[in-house]
Amino acid sequence: MKKIIDRYILKEIAFPFFMILFILTFVLLMGKILQLMDLMVNKGIRVTDIALLIVYLMPSFLMFTIPISLFVAIMMGLGRLSGDNELMVMKAAGMSLTQIARPILVAVAASFLLTAFTSYYLVPHGNYAVKSLLFDVARQKASAGIKERVFNDEFSGILIYADKVPVSGEHMEGVLISDTRTTGEQSTIIAARAYLLADPNAMTVTLRLEDGATHSVDRSLKSYRRMDFARYDIKLDLGAAMSGDAGKSKASTEMTVAEMMKRMEDKKLKDTDLRELAIEINKKFSIPVSTLVFGILGVPLGIRKHRTAKYWGFSIGLAVVIAYYLLRLGGEALAETGQLTPFIGAWTPNIVLGIAGGWLFMRAAAEKPLWPDFPAMLRRS
Repeated sequence: MKKIIDRYILKEIAFPFFMILFILTFVLLMGKILQLMDLMVNKGIRVTDIALLIVYLMPSFLMFTIPISLFVAIMMGLGRLSGDNELMVMKAAGMSLTQIARPILVAVAASFLLTAFTSYYLVPHGNYAVKSLLFDVARQKASAGIKERVFNDEFSGILIYADKVPVSGEHMEGVLISDTRTTGEQSTIIAARAYLLADPNAMTVTLRLEDGATHSVDRSLKSYRRMDFARYDIKLDLGAAMSGDAGKSKASTEMTVAEMMKRMEDKKLKDTDLRELAIEINKKFSIPVSTLVFGILGVPLGIRKHRTAKYWGFSIGLAVVIAYYLLRLGGEALAETGQLTPFIGAWTPNIVLGIAGGWLFMRAAAEKPLWPDFPAMLRRS
């Protein structure tokens, strides 16, 4: 009998959980849709690459939507059972609040493990995979875009012309480059050969020129300078939308906890960089724990009987989620400026709501009102 009731309660929260999870994830993804469409239409990225980008971005959304969806689903599911007096029947049959909450706590534990795996492993690898894919696409586009006897202006501030491109495409011959990246000075570079070199680790594409010369004049055309070279490297700007943080090492959101802790051992790091890494480490632990906090808080709030149970559950759930993330954003902002420690900034929302959830759960288990009846107290006084 208990197993049947457990499955019944799980069923009540499963449908709203998956529905809200889909809607929230889709809404967050819509914020990236315009950028992805721009990459496909204006940058020529294939549909398959766009699909991969969506897959790689999904973990960073799920890390936040799983705890929120579970909390609102608990509120809505228990609110429906409470509104239809089914919870009252269960209690009359001798079930305690702990027994009623048992299947919900199992769902909370499963969601915690899924969120933890997503936060610790999938998010950093997904974020780095996004940057790597964009870099790979940009590198291929750069190689394919330089054609024989055609002026190429795909790169910011640089115009490239190649007299001959062999069938192998490994290099170019008779290269002419107009470089306007330096303000107030225009340079023309002539080289016998040129090669495109990609560095996947540094996320950069370099145009290496051999046996040539640079010719520079100032804006007033009164000064001319020539420099001969055997080898000359030009770092190509592939565009922020295509190459991400080109030339930089992994960002904090692209590193695992072990990688961040190793990075923090570098004594040359600035205080701001150390705080950023410390905040990110605490987030990777505190966000999964928020699933447990929301689960404990959702049970006593969800069983509160209300005429419009479903709307009550959704409304109060949304209000609590907004309050939680306002506390989180405020704490992280203060931690970034050094006014709070990274631990306090990241964990304060969990601590506050965790204490509130535990207190409300104990009052609900003891069949006490969740909060004092202030109007009655005033009337008695």
